[in-house]
Amino acid sequence: MKNAPHTPAQPTPSVSANAPLPGFQYARSQFEELVDLALSHAKQLGAADAAAEVSEGAGLSVSVRKGELENVERNRDKSLGVTVYLGQKRGNASTSDFSAAAVRQTVQAAYDIARFTAEDPMAGLPDAADVADNYLDLDLFHPWVLNSEEAMRIALECEAAAFATSKKINNSEGAGVSAQQSHFFTAHMRDGARSGAGIFSGGYASSRHSLSVAPIAGRGANMQRDYWYSSQRSPQDLATPQAVGRYAAERTLARLNGRKIATTECPVLFESPMAAGLLGAYVQATSGGALYRNTTFLPNSLGKRVLAKHIDILEDPHVRNGKGSSPFDDEGVRTAKRKVVSAGKVLGYFLSTYSARKLGMRTTGNAGGSHNLTLTSRLTQPGDDLRAMLKKLGRGLMVTELMGQGVNYVTGDYSRGASGYWVENGEIAYPVHEITIAGNLKDMFQGVEAVGADAYNFGAKTVGSILINRMKIAGS
Repeated sequence: MKNAPHTPAQPTPSVSANAPLPGFQYARSQFEELVDLALSHAKQLGAADAAAEVSEGAGLSVSVRKGELENVERNRDKSLGVTVYLGQKRGNASTSDFSAAAVRQTVQAAYDIARFTAEDPMAGLPDAADVADNYLDLDLFHPWVLNSEEAMRIALECEAAAFATSKKINNSEGAGVSAQQSHFFTAHMRDGARSGAGIFSGGYASSRHSLSVAPIAGRGANMQRDYWYSSQRSPQDLATPQAVGRYAAERTLARLNGRKIATTECPVLFESPMAAGLLGAYVQATSGGALYRNTTFLPNSLGKRVLAKHIDILEDPHVRNGKGSSPFDDEGVRTAKRKVVSAGKVLGYFLSTYSARKLGMRTTGNAGGSHNLTLTSRLTQPGDDLRAMLKKLGRGLMVTELMGQGVNYVTGDYSRGASGYWVENGEIAYPVHEITIAGNLKDMFQGVEAVGADAYNFGAKTVGSILINRMKIAGS
């Protein structure tokens, strides 16, 4: 659902480092001066290793409901964070005051925390060999020159398109437009030096914009709601308000006259937005913090097959304009394209410098999270759209909404409130609601029978619908 924008983006002007980018108050050069002040003061206090980061964010959010303006919110924030290392002791402090006195006080606070904290053998800057000595411009900054009146008009058009789809759409939880952007600069000091091999310095600007609506249909016990949204770095890539509103309404209408079903066991097809949550559960289970704390259902899984043997997962941080793209991670470590899972086997974890050291391994450049993950199946054919996936399901449940947080990442136990559609003979028979689906993620991962070609991008994850061979359904 990708259409021409309702409001064209303005091209990003060419500006020097001494002038603020559009929508910001601070220029890159000012950020560099603040970082230089912080690191210089840390050195004066006696710290050999330190890191500092300065950031600024700005945005506009507008919401409407039933044809009327509800909220207009402008946000602007800024922050400077300093980390000081005294041997294997670490101290961190931050401030939103960019005055020279406040910066020095923040450095002093970080220094004092480091002095009195316990030693941690794993604390320290990233290893010099892992630090990005140069990085790509991934085209992540596309400001949306938008005032509150225009944002309101777009939101109203989106909601109006939902109402116009059918007379059965009789209410709305509202529609919203958000335009957000930020930029930052960060740098290291290693052994008192500010430049050279293994010493990071860099930053960039990025943007994220969205349009959403949640229409309501029916009345009383038959009242149903659903939603849809479009989120992109560039406003040019957003779906039109009409497309978002119409599709949200169609999803809502399809849920009318829902039924309860009897408790059973059957195959379950997760619609692609829900399937992205399963991929997120895999990331959580194979992330450094969970691994070294032993709070995961997939401990010591490197080299082991934990997903069905036809499943691959690729991480690509360098997709231009990608929502999960980053040329380096939160520590200044270089990022790289890699296969995380091949034929169901775990080839790599998601590690920061600290968690890697705790595990006796090397950072994977994932301080701050994963980057542009794509889950695919070697069995998927180009024609495996949602209709084809329903045929593969045959008789069972298609899940389109999940509720609650019933996932135990230590044991893998999975229990969520759900709604969706009961499928008979490969065709949707009727909508269902007020059910609970349950299983164990270890079994669910191994039980992936198929992945659809209906791939959709949700944040930093791209995946089609996923068919699980069997789950328990608690109904009436």
